[in-house]
Amino acid sequence: MKKSRLPRAARARRHLRVRERLTGTTERPRLAVFRSLNHIYAQLIDDSAGHTLVSASDLEADLKSVRDGKKKSEVAGLVGEALAKRAKEKGIGSVVFDRGGFMYHGRVKAFAEAARKAGLTF
Repeated sequence: MKKSRLPRAARARRHLRVRERLTGTTERPRLAVFRSLNHIYAQLIDDSAGHTLVSASDLEADLKSVRDGKKKSEVAGLVGEALAKRAKEKGIGSVVFDRGGFMYHGRVKAFAEAARKAGLTF
């Protein structure tokens, strides 16, 4: 079977390659990030139990009002801060970062730096 050169398929291959090495536990869940063309979503996942512990996205009502007029990378930073705050409330301080096959720059980087600044360790 010929490998596809489509960007979506390439990201899926990169994501599988990254996921071979990363697993989230109860003590140190996996911070999975997904970005679409317009939005960014993130969740903390306990892979051993198969549960999402905390999630955040820019489509939530409390972030939706704040994001108007901001650049996409600035919105990603707001989502990172919100996720880190919710994780701290649940007693989670350390995570494993799963960039989801996306390159670590732009919105993914802005998200990660904001989450670190807000108190998450990874």
